[in-house]
Amino acid sequence: MTDFTRADVTLANWRTAPYCRWSFQNVSEIVPSAVIAADSQSEAPSLDLGALGTLEVPGVDGVTVPLEAFLTASETDELVVMRDGHIVAEWSASHSDPARPHIIFSVSKSLTALLAGILAGKGLLSFDRLIVDYVPEVAGSAYADATVQQLFDMEISVDFVEDYLDTSGGFDRYRRATGWNPDRAEDPAPDLKSFICSIGKGPWAHGEKHAYRSPDTDLAGIVLERAAGARLATLLSQSLWKPMRARSDAMITVDRIGTARAAGGMSATARDLALAGERVRTRGGGLLPQSFIEDLWTGGSREAWQNGDQTTLFPTGSYRNYWYETGGGELAAIGIHGQWIWIDPATATVIVKLSSQALPVDPVLDQAIVCMLRKISAAVIA
Repeated sequence: MTDFTRADVTLANWRTAPYCRWSFQNVSEIVPSAVIAADSQSEAPSLDLGALGTLEVPGVDGVTVPLEAFLTASETDELVVMRDGHIVAEWSASHSDPARPHIIFSVSKSLTALLAGILAGKGLLSFDRLIVDYVPEVAGSAYADATVQQLFDMEISVDFVEDYLDTSGGFDRYRRATGWNPDRAEDPAPDLKSFICSIGKGPWAHGEKHAYRSPDTDLAGIVLERAAGARLATLLSQSLWKPMRARSDAMITVDRIGTARAAGGMSATARDLALAGERVRTRGGGLLPQSFIEDLWTGGSREAWQNGDQTTLFPTGSYRNYWYETGGGELAAIGIHGQWIWIDPATATVIVKLSSQALPVDPVLDQAIVCMLRKISAAVIA
């Protein structure tokens, strides 16, 4: 951080460049956060790109460039490549600290789903039940007649628009409810749960199409808390983070009354995210039910995906329990501003890319990143 000071970073600008290069690894200084405790362990020294140092990948303009040049151009902060369960390559930007948790935005959704799979395996959660069975407060809202499975597949009909650049409408009010934006005295936002319970139903039927709406996952986090009888950070720590032997504490932002932002508030290190990805690649790794993990590849409705609003990302893909099945055999967890977990079973590869991209969504860059991830997965790494 050389071109601004900490005092320049505020709740109003923390997700914008250049401040996000610092704030994305220091979210708890901006937004109240709960700790997802790990059994802290010492880390091995960081690696470099190794054999990937000579890899060339297509740039955004289609011109082939060295991998490191692409990482810099795509505003990458951290890259970790794991093969057969072992880290084989790493890269960090000059301003980034690989030991510090980095916000992962909607990759948080995918980790929330892993927790749900664990709780379902223990008999504490049923995806077939209605949401209202766990959270009676949603009666009268869009969620009153929807199932937990529809919630986790983003197949809920809601009168809500996912507009990351909104500064005065419904999405801004949502972010103010989460504590991510400054509130307004003339129009104070409610707490997060109250906001979710105020969302009305959209004009289509539940289950008809994939409709990516972040409040769905915040509600999913509340469902998990009610099902298991503990706060989300505690559940994540006890059921996922510690059992998978995460080495560093993670964090999750909370609203004014302590409701966790399951949709996008988690921060974690790239190495720990690779460990989570490896559990998925190995069909649960003894921690998650194998059937739940296999269902990520096969259980999503391709019809709902084709009817939905993210089809251009993976034209032949699907979406199941907050994970993307790419249509090419891979799984992906994706967050705005360039956060990725990429899992390729064919090459036993897990890749984590954490970034501070200036734009929350950049479809052209996303396609270039997919090409890069596939090139890395296919590369021979000694």
